[in-house]
Amino acid sequence: MSVAAYCLVCCRKISTSGTGRHDRHWKDIRNIAKITGSLILGGYVFITYEMRSLRKAMTLDTHAVRQEKLKSYIYVHTLSEDRNDLQGITNKLRKELHKTAIRALEVSTKLFSKDLDRENYSKSNMEVYELPLWLLLKGTQSTDKRVRLEAVQNIAGIHYCRDYQYRTVAQACDKRTTIGLARSKDVDLRFFLTPPALPKVDDRGLWCFGGNGLPYAESLSSVPSEKLEVYSLQALLKHSRISTQVDSLVSNGGLQLLQRIYLLRKDSQKIQRSIMRVIGNLALHEHLHSSIVDSGWISLLAEAMKSPYVIQTSHAARALANLDRDTVTEKYPDGVYVLHPQHRTNQLIKADVLFVHGLLGAAFKTWRQQDRDQPLDESAAQEEDYTECWPKDWLAEDYPALRIISVEYDTHLSDWKAKCPADNNRKSMAYRSSELLNKLKMAGVGKRPIIWVSHSMGGLLVKKMLVNASRNKDLQDFVKNTRGIAFYSVPHHGSRLAEYSVNARLLLFPSIEVKELSKDSPALKELNEEFIEFAKNKDIQVLSFAETLPTRVGSMIRMHVVPAESADLGIGEIIPVEVNHLNICKPKSKDSFIYQRTLQFIIDALNSDPRKQ
Repeated sequence: MSVAAYCLVCCRKISTSGTGRHDRHWKDIRNIAKITGSLILGGYVFITYEMRSLRKAMTLDTHAVRQEKLKSYIYVHTLSEDRNDLQGITNKLRKELHKTAIRALEVSTKLFSKDLDRENYSKSNMEVYELPLWLLLKGTQSTDKRVRLEAVQNIAGIHYCRDYQYRTVAQACDKRTTIGLARSKDVDLRFFLTPPALPKVDDRGLWCFGGNGLPYAESLSSVPSEKLEVYSLQALLKHSRISTQVDSLVSNGGLQLLQRIYLLRKDSQKIQRSIMRVIGNLALHEHLHSSIVDSGWISLLAEAMKSPYVIQTSHAARALANLDRDTVTEKYPDGVYVLHPQHRTNQLIKADVLFVHGLLGAAFKTWRQQDRDQPLDESAAQEEDYTECWPKDWLAEDYPALRIISVEYDTHLSDWKAKCPADNNRKSMAYRSSELLNKLKMAGVGKRPIIWVSHSMGGLLVKKMLVNASRNKDLQDFVKNTRGIAFYSVPHHGSRLAEYSVNARLLLFPSIEVKELSKDSPALKELNEEFIEFAKNKDIQVLSFAETLPTRVGSMIRMHVVPAESADLGIGEIIPVEVNHLNICKPKSKDSFIYQRTLQFIIDALNSDPRKQ
């Protein structure tokens, strides 16, 4: 952010009496306001002006140095840097600036003093509606956590302040309060300081984080710069998952570089999501929190929380949850996303519902509402709103006492492209189950009753996780707290997909995921037998849905990816549904049978178990 003009006021003692004396001082200030200068009043007041431009309106909008006493600073900036605008400065605007500075200064100096209460209110220069705000801000510094959290919640609900008051409060907030406000629903974004100005770099700085990769990148003139940035971000994402490398990433300017690209690529949700994934990974390390806050990321994450796109809000919510150590004890690794609640809440959470996608699925797109065959007209669109994620929009509304989590992992149909040799092991079901168990344990899963909802290969992964957890004494919470599992077209006995290929590439180089889905696979048979015994012993409720319509695979093949006999686990209820493999986990509407039956299954599984909370 370019600060066009600022006023820095640091005061420890100021007298509210002697109007003539103040007039003389402000007259002196007006005389030197056109240039950078300073004036010392009684040895305690130090004022610096750097006037570049002032337009019709002024707002308090910049960052204060963290180490200084934020309550003593007032920063003013304008939108224009045109020096010709200086000629339009009027005495009225100057007086407004002075009055604003005095009022905010007096309030802020009293803010953290013990005598700021309603009895001394009459002695202050605050307007009637200002006192509650400052008392609340003082409450955010309380050693009593309950008082502190309530103060943040009440501040977030304020929408009546003047612009300068929002900005002054933003400067007075500490790191903990700022993060809390960002995680508060419907908070006014003026409570957050605009990110500090980024250091100037040439165009090449966006492509290279250091090293000798830049000349090669520049030589790829036929590759769009956006694609190069995507590739670079994928590399940074890998590094951000390695705890021994995160410090180097931050110390070498990674937070600023990512912020620059984030702001330049507002038209690319994919790039912005990748960047927020990196920030979310860095936020897993508490010693980096100050760097993340000071670099200005909180305001950007708070803004992303208001996005209409569920993927954007979920990535921002994950990063902020990892930063919020005042109310969140869990940590959310890469690939673990909380769909509900994404803000701070007073709602008591009674259980966790975990959504696990299948082959070529994702944490969000797998669980969207079924695509409409034809676009609705305007009137119909108003009657039936489409949702990009029904667990977040429908399930959270119908059962708000749930924490709803969706996990994501990479899957492939083919191994045609050359990859790291280590990837072969990482793509196996055994490795993935172990990795997801560790991630979910870090996220606090197992401390409450659990309901699993899975689609296709995701159901096999859930079975593998629970069987493995039953053999590990450190993972017994997963076993004892699992109440029920809903399977959407899960190939318990294999899939015909492994027998076909979209083209020769898939035929010659089927991926490990596809191989593990082979019909009548010995590994699948063994897993199924182990899981059935496990589920019966633990009295786990099971509900299965089976597809009855074929799915188009490629341009020429239509097939039942998971036949009904393969979707039948052998225990629990199985329900055939007139949908294909892709749509079986995508209800048409909130009133559809698939959603309503799933909702009822979750309610019954949690309420019927004697171990429920």
